[in-house]
Amino acid sequence: MTILKINYHNKIFDIFQVIIFFLAVIACAFPAAHLSAQESLTLRGFEVSPNWNEQIKTFAFEPEVRIHINAPAAEKLDSRKATLLIFYALPNGNTIEQTVGRQVTEGLDWHFNIQHIGAQVRRLREIMPDENVVIVYLEAGGKSWPAWRKKFPNNSEIIFHIVDTIRNEFQNFHPHVVLSGHSGGGSFIFGFLNDVDSIPNWIERIAFLDANYSYDDSARHGDKLIAWLKADTIHRLCVIAYDDRNIMFNGKRVVGPDGGTFRATHRMLEHFEKNIQLTFHQDSTIQQYSGLNNQIEFLIHTNPSNSILHTVLVERNGFLHAMTFGTIFESDAGAFFGDPIYSKWIQP
Repeated sequence: MTILKINYHNKIFDIFQVIIFFLAVIACAFPAAHLSAQESLTLRGFEVSPNWNEQIKTFAFEPEVRIHINAPAAEKLDSRKATLLIFYALPNGNTIEQTVGRQVTEGLDWHFNIQHIGAQVRRLREIMPDENVVIVYLEAGGKSWPAWRKKFPNNSEIIFHIVDTIRNEFQNFHPHVVLSGHSGGGSFIFGFLNDVDSIPNWIERIAFLDANYSYDDSARHGDKLIAWLKADTIHRLCVIAYDDRNIMFNGKRVVGPDGGTFRATHRMLEHFEKNIQLTFHQDSTIQQYSGLNNQIEFLIHTNPSNSILHTVLVERNGFLHAMTFGTIFESDAGAFFGDPIYSKWIQP
C-alpha cells in the first residue's frame, strides 16, 4: 500500500496531489464505467420490436416508397463499432413484412417463407458481433421497382436521394453502405448507378440476388462497376443467378428469348472479361467466376433439373453469402445453396 505524507507547510499543493492520485486510482479500477454508458444507444424516432428488442422504424418516402429500417437492440448498438448499412430493394410482388419473413403457420401466405431476410440479418449479427448491422428494406409503390421507375422520370435522382438521406441519418456511425436487391429490386440498384458518373467510394458492396435483368452496357453499368472495384480493394461485387432460359410455368416458358438473369449475367461477364482476368471453377451445379483478388464473384446455378430457383437462391443462404463473400465471415455464413443456417432467427 502507498502511504501519502502531507507537508503542512505546503498543504494546499499536497492536498491537490492527493485528490489527483485518488481520481487516477478510481479511473484505473473502473475503466469500463464510461465506456459501458456508450454501449447502449437508443435511436431517435425508432420503436422497440418484440423480436430481440430490435430498433425499428417504418415511414413513407415520397413519391410512393415505403421504408422499414431494422437496427440492433439499444444495448447492442455501439457507435464505436464499424457499421454495415444494408439497403435491400424488394422483389416484385412482395411486401416488407413478407420479405422479413416469419415462422410458418397454417394459412400463412407463402411469400412469408421464401426469403427470410430478417433471420439472415440476425445471423449476420451473430457472426459479426463487432459490427452494427442495420438493414433498410425498400418497397416501391405497386410492389415493383421496374414499374415505379417507369412511372417517375426522375427515378434515378430519387433513388440516390433515398440512399443518401438514410446514410446521413447514420452518419455518426460512419456507415459502410451495401446496395442489394432481389428480383425486380435490382432495378433500384441500376437506378442508383444511372444517377452517378462514378459509384461513390462509400458504397462498399453491391449484390444482385437473381436481380440483374436490366444490366446495360450502353448505360455504362459495367464500366462504372469496374472502375468502382478498381478504386478500392474493400469494394465487392456479388452476382447470383441461375439458368432460367428453359424454365416452365403452367406449360409456358417463363423467360423470353432475350430475357432472364442467365443471359444478363453472361452479358456482364463478357464485358468484365474484356477488362479483368476472371478465374472459373465449377462443382456439381454451381459455376463460379471470380477476380480482382476475390473482389468479384459471379455464381451461376446450372439448374440441371430445370426448376424455378428464383427465390430458392436467396432462401438457401444466398443473402448471407452475398454479404460476407471475400471476408473472414464467409465460412460462418453458411454454404451458398446449402441448408439454411438461420432457422433459429426466424421471428414468430
